[in-house]
Amino acid sequence: MDEIFTKKVRAAAVAGWWTLLIASCILLIQWPAYLLIITKQPAGIRCFFGEGVNWSEIRTIWLWAMVASKLGFGMILFVVIWLTLWTRQLTKK
Repeated sequence: MDEIFTKKVRAAAVAGWWTLLIASCILLIQWPAYLLIITKQPAGIRCFFGEGVNWSEIRTIWLWAMVASKLGFGMILFVVIWLTLWTRQLTKK
């Protein structure tokens, strides 16, 4: 029973690391996209956010979304590190 549980915890830790890898790639792509879109200010982006939204509001919304995603990334990081350390302790016993 303990060996099966250890394998499941290890699988959860590995899945968490893969999730963090994908999330970090998305964050790395998102920042240059932000810089490109904010400097070019295409009309399609304003249509995406709706009528009556100006570029300062789009900039604020985008920055808050980045903050929220990075906070989520940090919380997932702590959980994945905890799972990894827990797996090591389970295999020692």
